[in-house]
Amino acid sequence: MKRLPADLSRAIEGIAKLRCGRSASLGVVTDAPVLDAAEQRVLGSLLEKEITVPASYPMSINSVRAACNQTSSREPVVDYDEELVHRTLRALKDKELVAMTWQGGGSRVVKYVQTFAQRRGLAPEERALLTALLLRGPQAAGALKSRTERLHGFSDRAEVVACLARMAAGYTAMVRELPRQAGQQDSRWIHLLGPVEPPEATAGSMPVDRESVLDAGPEARDDKVRAAYAAVAVSYAEQLGDELAGLPFEAWLLRRVVELSDGAPVIEVGTGPGHVAAFLAEAGADATGLDLTPEMIDEARRHHPGVNYQVGDLRQLMRPTTHDGWGAVLAWYSLIHLAASELPAAIASLARPLRTNGWLVLALHTGADIRTVTDWFGHEIDLDLVLHDPVEILATVERAGLLDVEWYHRGPFTSRGETTQRLYVLARKP
Repeated sequence: MKRLPADLSRAIEGIAKLRCGRSASLGVVTDAPVLDAAEQRVLGSLLEKEITVPASYPMSINSVRAACNQTSSREPVVDYDEELVHRTLRALKDKELVAMTWQGGGSRVVKYVQTFAQRRGLAPEERALLTALLLRGPQAAGALKSRTERLHGFSDRAEVVACLARMAAGYTAMVRELPRQAGQQDSRWIHLLGPVEPPEATAGSMPVDRESVLDAGPEARDDKVRAAYAAVAVSYAEQLGDELAGLPFEAWLLRRVVELSDGAPVIEVGTGPGHVAAFLAEAGADATGLDLTPEMIDEARRHHPGVNYQVGDLRQLMRPTTHDGWGAVLAWYSLIHLAASELPAAIASLARPLRTNGWLVLALHTGADIRTVTDWFGHEIDLDLVLHDPVEILATVERAGLLDVEWYHRGPFTSRGETTQRLYVLARKP
């Protein structure tokens, strides 16, 4: 991290040495700031960027405004103008939570730094959790673990809960646990640095917590997915092995992918019983199928012996041994168990082994909820299906550096028993 100017460092140290005021009658600390929504967003942005992009810190008004108005990792999304950001920074400076500096000889550009973390003596893990709560509102412990990875590495959800409990205790509580609401898998936490609209006040419009699938950790989630698909492998292959015969659009799209791959090998990750990879091979592609569940690969090999199938993790996809990259990588309904925070890394891992002008192809369920499946093909299972936001999916694909993004969004075929909308995305690696 860059070293701050000496005069600014002394100023921050001076603020940090201020003693906390305490009410003699109530016995509580009275120096906890009370921040409005704009002050919360600005302070949270400064706390975040100091850790994640230290080369751009301290921050100008324009950079603070851009950080506040991000469309990712912010809830709600806002559109602050420069005047509001400037006014908010002045208010935070008056509260001794922000300081000003001029960097470089003769520089006239005013930069801003947060002094709140030093003033309160926040530990790195406390700072990380408070930053996420300031920027994204009420959240469960599992969501906080995944959303603070760039700020502090918690080993598991239990460590997050323990830290939150410490922050909720003491003279000045900085967080509070909310009562668990109906339908929630876990209770949520809020910060206490100003008014926070509780989730029950916006129950009709509250965004789905797509991080809750990670409450027990990613390894536990992977184990659930693997166990569920192992249980249904035989029934799945028998009942859905010929489904493309009744899906003309999907069949057309897959044939187009074979044409776009231009003779280079293609791979379908999350192949399940292998019928999509087999369709690609029948259409003329040098096709491979990859799946996390060995039982699914056994079924794929049994039903389609002429196609290459392998057990593997899509998040660790390698280039083909016979070519400089894949002509196409298909994630055909194989990202539907990932949390929203996992999608950028997963999509990047699928795009990385593509050859130049290779194509990434995605198929997903879309919506605004998480559906738990307990009975599938007559088997008792426990599997969470994450319905993702199409806008976020497309934005993630573009942020991965892919071009010529083409997408199709269709409603459910109720005659087939479908209940979700479907998104299909094609994007080219430059």
